[in-house]
Formats: sequence, structure tokens, C-alpha cells
Amino acid sequence: MTLSTRYSDAVYNAGGLPFVLPPSPNDASNYLKSCDGLILSGGSDVIMEDWGVATHPSATPISRLRQDFELGMLAVLESNPDFPVLAICLGMQLMGITHGARFSQHLPEDVPMAENHLNDSIHEIEGPDLKGCVTSHHHQALLDGGSLQVIATSPDGVVEGIADLERRFYVGVQWHPERTDDETLGAGLFRRLIQSSSVHVNQGH
Repeated sequence: MTLSTRYSDAVYNAGGLPFVLPPSPNDASNYLKSCDGLILSGGSDVIMEDWGVATHPSATPISRLRQDFELGMLAVLESNPDFPVLAICLGMQLMGITHGARFSQHLPEDVPMAENHLNDSIHEIEGPDLKGCVTSHHHQALLDGGSLQVIATSPDGVVEGIADLERRFYVGVQWHPERTDDETLGAGLFRRLIQSSSVHVNQGH
């Protein structure tokens, strides 16, 4: 398992102090007591057997340890609704699936222009409060938000952002803000997370 330093750089540049959490499913609750906000980063593909579906032959699954850990974090967060969370790419997919979203395991089977989402391609997204160009690299995507609200889509209809608007900051984005030049859709997302984390600290865990 590896993690790009772009994530930690983005957190630091937004005014936060980044920590990389070792994947330990049994420690999910303790981690949340020690942190002020959480990023679920991008990665490879979801292990779909956890939802009674075979993993697609084209998938490159993440490790079992990582999936168990991130699902454990998401489960603990359900009893911590004020805890700020930014889920990116794979992280957003796991966030959405755990909230009942339908899922495309291989976009070329569902979207004619799926190549627009591969190889750090730059494309537009739009939503009520989000609009601009983003950098993406994914062949899987949510088909709806499940119990979460869809806050952005791409022109071909791919779900690009989800959120629970009843929480302080519980947002998932399909693009990579750590590689996106647009100020609002890139660095601005990390600043929003840090600002929400600061409020969380000031009001007490």
C-alpha cells in the first residue's frame, strides 16, 4: 500500500497537520479520538464480495486490510456525525456504496465516453455549488448517491460529488483535488475540510 505525498502536501498547505493512519480496523474508534478530520484517499478498486457481488474481472482490488479498515472508519463515523470527512475517488466510492448507492464496476460498460475519466484527464463537473474543471483517473463510479445527496455530476452523467448536508462536512468527490488546478475544486476542498476540523476542535470532540 502506498500513498502519494500530494495528499499530505495539500493538507499542510491548507493549514492542517497531516498524519497517515496505519490500516488497523480494530483501532478505527481510537483514531477518530486522536484526529480532527479524516481523508479517505484514492486507490485501486473495491472488493465487491462484501456486498454479495463478484468483483469485476477488470478490477485491481485494494488489499483486504485496507478495505476492512476504511469500512470500519465509515461505520464508526455513523455515530460521529459532526466529524469532518473528505472522501476522494475510491474513498467516495466506499462512502457511497455503504450508503446504498448503485455502482458501476467498469465505466466503459455504462458510459460511452468513459475514457474522459481516465489517465488524469481534465473534464468539467457541475453542481449547485460546484462548477469547473477537475482531474480524474477512475474506471469505476457511483451511479447515484444512495441515501446521500449528489452535489456534482460530469456532462456524461457520472456522479462526481456526494454529501450528507445534515453533517458539518461529509463530502465525497470522484475527482482528485490534490491534482486539480481549479482553486475551489482543488486546494479549496482541503481548506474547507481544515476549517470544519477547526470548528470540530473548538467545540470539543
